[in-house]
Amino acid sequence: MDPWQSHILVVRSRSEIYDLLDVQGGVVLRRAHPELAAGFDRLRRDGELVAPLPGVYATPHLASRPEVRMRAAMLRHPDAVLLGAAAARLCYWPDAPLRSIEVAVPRPVAPAVGYLFTRRHIPDELVITQSGWRYAAPALTALDLASWDSADSLDLALRKRVVTITTLHDALRATPHRPGNRRRLRLLLDSRDEPWSAAERRAHRLLRTAGIGGWKGNYPIVLGGSLYWLDIAFPGARLVIEIDGRLHETDGDLFESDRWRQNALVMAGWRVIRFTWAMLRDQPDVVLAIIKRALR
Repeated sequence: MDPWQSHILVVRSRSEIYDLLDVQGGVVLRRAHPELAAGFDRLRRDGELVAPLPGVYATPHLASRPEVRMRAAMLRHPDAVLLGAAAARLCYWPDAPLRSIEVAVPRPVAPAVGYLFTRRHIPDELVITQSGWRYAAPALTALDLASWDSADSLDLALRKRVVTITTLHDALRATPHRPGNRRRLRLLLDSRDEPWSAAERRAHRLLRTAGIGGWKGNYPIVLGGSLYWLDIAFPGARLVIEIDGRLHETDGDLFESDRWRQNALVMAGWRVIRFTWAMLRDQPDVVLAIIKRALR
């Protein structure tokens, strides 16, 4: 083959490789396209391609993006399942903090920078397969990410209603004998009143510890044709406890909607008491005293 023909083939393969990158989310698997081997080699030598995983190529400006690295894992290991923050980004928490991409694989895999490969079986009923992805269902993902210090993954999943307490318990039962399951069960018991934020979770603990009953977390009510979710409601006493958590400090729309909701509640004959995260954290006894007085 003369140099000109060789040059034409390289140009053609380069174009085909970039077309594949465009349609496959920024990654391409070398072994799936043996006819382009020379083009892959040339582009790698020229620095136009890098390998997030062995045999999987991406352009340098895309290779560090989480979604591209997640797609690389799917191409390299089609029977794998994305776990943890990677799964959360796909199913209910698009900006979940992602330190490394956790992947469940059926057989041992060599370590790779930015990945955590775990030999682990995920039950079929807890795997979502969609658009080329395989990832853990929200219930298992929320349990995997939760800890006693930060149950944000559980609270957010409950708030977005992608899980229920029942589906969370089902996921725990479907994955027995795992280290940490006793802690996960304690978290589920702590979540039984379905808190939607860390502040609500703290408030629920306070009420239960004080032996105060007759309340419901995130209680639905329709007023004036609008559906509202009350943070903590005592329906029998027509008393509402509103919890202003950390989101209220930065979300202007949430602040405004809370005021409209409070006005509607007061006009409908409900009493409303508000507490902040700092009040719950620093003055729990005062918070309880106010609630007890309101109930009397």
